[in-house]
Amino acid sequence: MTGALLVSTKPATMEVWRRELLALDPALDIRLFPETGPVEDITAAVTWNHPPEDLYRYPNLRLLISMGAGVDHLFRPPGPPPGVAVVRLVDRLLTAAMSEYVLLAVLRHHRQAELYRAQQKARIWHELPAPDTENTRIGILGMGTLGSDAARKLAALRFKVAGWSRTPKRLDGIESFVGDAEMMKFLSRTDILVCLLPLTPSTRGILNARTFAALPRGAYVINVARGGHLVEADLLAALDSGHLSGATLDVFEIEPLPGEHPFWGHPKVIVTPHAASITIPRSVAGQVVENLRRLAAGEELLNRVDVTVGY
Repeated sequence: MTGALLVSTKPATMEVWRRELLALDPALDIRLFPETGPVEDITAAVTWNHPPEDLYRYPNLRLLISMGAGVDHLFRPPGPPPGVAVVRLVDRLLTAAMSEYVLLAVLRHHRQAELYRAQQKARIWHELPAPDTENTRIGILGMGTLGSDAARKLAALRFKVAGWSRTPKRLDGIESFVGDAEMMKFLSRTDILVCLLPLTPSTRGILNARTFAALPRGAYVINVARGGHLVEADLLAALDSGHLSGATLDVFEIEPLPGEHPFWGHPKVIVTPHAASITIPRSVAGQVVENLRRLAAGEELLNRVDVTVGY
């Protein structure tokens, strides 16, 4: 590539990224933030939760690479500098890890694991009613790479799976709902709701009181997308009223989740620390290097994001 690559993420992992990238292309000039050298050198950046305003310091920046499947962190104000291309990572390990987490959350609720755990703690031997997998309806908000993979794997377990998306998506054996006009119908047939949407202005706050009210009583919510999708007060109200039976949450509006937050101690909420799907540099380094090559050659980039819609 021409110019230097800026790497910016948690200090503990930046050296890992540099090692994996150099293993594929020893000629790369890699700068670890904040040691950027002359700002004019930087022509590309691979980042996660980098200060958005800092990206405007690099006059020759041409490409932003998100270290994950999500790119909303790059679109926080002031957003990407004008004319800079944005790409995301699409990786089999990232996708597989997300589906593993979703299946774990679904099955833990479906097989009543928390109830049995409580019975164990109380030394109660009591068989709960058997779950009916083929009549348990799962609805997935967002049918991109992650949502589609999770949908297929859940359907393989014989759950009744449906997906909702802004634009038509067709998968064999998966019922499809599209757009605002079909949202309420989608929600009304959903016993377990999984959010895997990209976070955009149109999807922010989509997990709200109106959404929860449209779900059948006793429905369960799993959010593995972004904390900004969830109106936290609305979820707490729906849980406390008994309309929702519980929730698994991996993402939050404020991360780390503050110690005083009610989610920590809520008996119907399972909290994990944004750990559903974590990028493994070894697995994605080749994709980064290939996009740097394409940038230098003026070729079409892999997994380019439409900056007008944010995904």
